[in-house]
Amino acid sequence: MKCLHTILEEHTLYLAGDPKGKKANLERADLRGADLRGANLYGANLEGANLTIANLEGANLRGANLSNANLIGSYLPGANLTGANLTGADLVEANLLGADLKGANLTGAKGI
Repeated sequence: MKCLHTILEEHTLYLAGDPKGKKANLERADLRGADLRGANLYGANLEGANLTIANLEGANLRGANLSNANLIGSYLPGANLTGANLTGADLVEANLLGADLKGANLTGAKGI
């Protein structure tokens, strides 16, 4: 897998419509403890990703696929999760203070 920094850069280009860009696919990625503060992961695929104790403060996860993701103890204050797919996600002890969950699918999510 490419380094996370490169994936985030390519995703930013993708969102800007740059042909050099590529949509972020972090399916089943091990992102334990990752510092993703303010990251723009709009529409990214994080299905089954391990985001245990990751810092996602202020991250843009609008429309992202976080189904079956492990978010145990993750830090998400102010994160934009509008329309995100959190089906089956594990949110036990996740800090969602001020997170925007409008339209998010939380079917089968744990810890809510």
